[in-house]
Amino acid sequence: MDLIKIAEAAFATPDRKKIDEFGPGDTITVAYRIKEGNKERIQQYRGVVIKISGHGDKKRFTVRKISDGIGVERIFPMESPFIESVTVNKYGRVRRAKLYYLRNLTGKKARIKERIVKKSDK
Repeated sequence: MDLIKIAEAAFATPDRKKIDEFGPGDTITVAYRIKEGNKERIQQYRGVVIKISGHGDKKRFTVRKISDGIGVERIFPMESPFIESVTVNKYGRVRRAKLYYLRNLTGKKARIKERIVKKSDK
């Protein structure tokens, strides 16, 4: 059992990247580093968080977006070294933790009401 923890600690990222606090229903932009051959670029992936699962350093979140009329979902590990940053564009007001019902909705029915968040002065 200790070997598993040692291996996880070796692959854990030592520096925490800038990841805003978000939850299901929030619209976020994930800056993801993509390697193509010997070139590297950062791709912006913007969509709605439909679920957050796992715990600790195995935590991951699923982001859904509509691309050319087709729904595309992508799963991102929270501790991935390829994630540059995660920014929250809009906070959504939802009453469920897993938003699988969005897969069956299109157009105006798939909209999520916005939650107003007050920023406190620090």
